[in-house]
Amino acid sequence: MAGETDRKPEEKQAPALTRREAMLQLLRVGGVAAGAAGAAYWLSEHSFRPVAGGAEQARRDHRMAANPQLPRLVVVQGGEPRALVQRALQDLGGMSRFVGHQDVVVIKPNIAWDRTPEQAANTNPDVVAEVVRQCWQAGAKRVIVTDVSCNEARRCFHRSGIQAAASAEGAEVVLPDPDLFREVDMGGVVLKTWPVFTPFLEADKIINLPIAKHHELTGATLGMKNWYGILGGERNRLHQQIHQSLVDLASFMLPTLTMMDCYRILLRNGPTGGNLEDVATKKAMVAGTDPVALDAYVAKAYWNLSPEHMPYLNMAAARGLGTVDYDKLPVKFSKLS
Repeated sequence: MAGETDRKPEEKQAPALTRREAMLQLLRVGGVAAGAAGAAYWLSEHSFRPVAGGAEQARRDHRMAANPQLPRLVVVQGGEPRALVQRALQDLGGMSRFVGHQDVVVIKPNIAWDRTPEQAANTNPDVVAEVVRQCWQAGAKRVIVTDVSCNEARRCFHRSGIQAAASAEGAEVVLPDPDLFREVDMGGVVLKTWPVFTPFLEADKIINLPIAKHHELTGATLGMKNWYGILGGERNRLHQQIHQSLVDLASFMLPTLTMMDCYRILLRNGPTGGNLEDVATKKAMVAGTDPVALDAYVAKAYWNLSPEHMPYLNMAAARGLGTVDYDKLPVKFSKLS
């Protein structure tokens, strides 16, 4: 009788995976359903009201030059939040590649919802804290953590755990203040003149720190959707042309680095969530310098969504913001023990 490791003569070997299929399989593996597992301030000299009719024209390009010896996309799996951040940055060349001495760094997590970390509606607080720590180690002059929340901001910043975690690492945690928005000509198709939160207009470097979640309108809310949190005004109006507005935002706010929190992800009923049965613990981080590739990769890996299902991805690629062909980029995969 043949042993368990023997292959019967009539059995055929499985076809070899393409590079793209192998990349996706690596991210899908691992993690268990979470259902089974159970004030801020801003310096007074920055505080002023927008000047009527004085919209500034200021595209925010914080990108770094590509390094051909380093990956454009890294995927890290199997660790706790702080370890995931540390390894992702190591694989990308270290935080000192992105943040220099005396830089004012703004970190943009998702702090939109009055939810706990376990509900996976906001960025994991330990991810935020470790990015803050890494910025200080790289020599930053100031490190600011902020977002323009959807629910009441004080509750969001507190209940998400982000205010306490970031403050413990010495960051300035800045709640949205109506006096701290400036009218900006964003130069978009949909987004023309719009109020933008001042910290995002005055940073030397910006780190986008979204969490991977389901979204009822776009299929998933990832890195580019996270830029809604730089805006004031009636943002819900943008949902009428959501894909174009996402591309307008991504073209305006070009980050130094994107680090996507996939420690816990919200598989269904996003973006607000609330039910732990909708959460899956994946213990992963996807990071890099091509925001289009990051969104395309995570959307396909966790929701099986192709760019054809998410029009903003191809639109952003056509705008020159990145590529949807993530499998053609230099990529590094790491597995933590």
